[in-house]
Amino acid sequence: MAAGGSAGRDDGDTTGGVRAALGGLTTRGRSFLAAGVAAAVCAYVLGQGDLLRVGLLLAVLPLVCVLVLYRTRYQVAGSRRLSPQRVPAGAEARVHLRMENVSRLPTGLLMLQDHVPYVLGPRPRFVLDRVEAGGRREVSYRVRSDLRGRYPLGPLQLRLSDPFGMCELTRSFSAYDMLTVIPRTEPLPPGRLPGEATGYGEGRQRSLALAGEDDLIPREYRYGDDLRRVHWRSTAKYGELMVRREEQPQRARCTVLLDTREAGYQGSGPDSAFEWAVSGAASVVVHMLEQGFTVRLLTDEGSPLPGDGPDGITGSAQDSAEAAGLMLDALAVVDHSDGAGLSRAYDLLSGGNEGLLVAFVGDLDEEQAAVAARMRQRSGAAVAFVLDSGTWLTGGAVPGAVEDRLRRLRDAGWTAVAVPPGASLAELWRHAGRAPATQGATGDGTSGMTGVSGGWS
Repeated sequence: MAAGGSAGRDDGDTTGGVRAALGGLTTRGRSFLAAGVAAAVCAYVLGQGDLLRVGLLLAVLPLVCVLVLYRTRYQVAGSRRLSPQRVPAGAEARVHLRMENVSRLPTGLLMLQDHVPYVLGPRPRFVLDRVEAGGRREVSYRVRSDLRGRYPLGPLQLRLSDPFGMCELTRSFSAYDMLTVIPRTEPLPPGRLPGEATGYGEGRQRSLALAGEDDLIPREYRYGDDLRRVHWRSTAKYGELMVRREEQPQRARCTVLLDTREAGYQGSGPDSAFEWAVSGAASVVVHMLEQGFTVRLLTDEGSPLPGDGPDGITGSAQDSAEAAGLMLDALAVVDHSDGAGLSRAYDLLSGGNEGLLVAFVGDLDEEQAAVAARMRQRSGAAVAFVLDSGTWLTGGAVPGAVEDRLRRLRDAGWTAVAVPPGASLAELWRHAGRAPATQGATGDGTSGMTGVSGGWS
């Protein structure tokens, strides 16, 4: 089987007994049986022998069909393959089904049915004609969802029917597959954000990676070290063989903070403010990994996504495409939290220098705005995309209370951007890159960003 597929085998005797087989009588089969019993009773009462024979024929025919179908021992193997297994919301995936008759006898008419969640579309059904011994049939169908998440596909069901349509038996395979619908991502333009001298760009904060140039601090010789790295001056000084330490190259760091508080968002659905925030976080994660950053994804609860470690999954530990896939899988199932504030995320951020901090936050009251403002002290540069869910519900202008929160963030050093309904993250990202490094220099905290929030209102 190819990657992403699942297989099963049906030996034809897994339905559980004659009672289950009788339960497979169709409407036609039940009607024949009822009519035969009624005719037999009337023939007995009226003493009509010919009518009795007709009644017995009508009653016995569906029972014979049940017995023949129950005794049928088809050996059928089924498999499923997803292409691809991970799709963005709104995109289609194709599901390939293959049935193979591994017995020595040909099959009769088969109906193939796959179970899919209702959000992916109608349940697919296929009618397969006679399959010869050793033969196979392949069919496919498409699934699509506007809602991110993880959706099970399966189990695959095979429905057997007799030639007269008197009885149908359903046999299920046990295997199933999982389709992951990840958030939509938007390609972001390259560029530098304000504050690159301390947290972004050429002077950005860095963390250690794995190999690099020589360090001035020597260490003791270890078995297997290259003798060409022996530091003779230190060897003479310490009286033992010393080698030059390898400096680990530095990799830029970025922390993406996603506010998932239920109190911070109103509305639901693919066009809601919360879904925009999730998609925005996914877009930034992919963009920063492509730029070579070590990326950590956090939520307001102070937990990294994915993983249980304090650093989460970072691009320095594995290929950026694989790291992006793991984070997108985590964002596919992220949901609202019951938390009331951002204090847990602040506690985790306060452990050290975070490099670049990109935050997607919902409604902020006075207290949460103060907590968010303090986060800026632990990062080289900080960009906040603030979504007012009331504005998203009404489609109106950004209210004055939101402007006050934005001004407070800008006074603390954030590049704060108000996100209007349906805004393009790429455009907001470009505006943020043109903002001055120090906001609030004019005294009102709106320098360089008034056009961003006001122009989108």
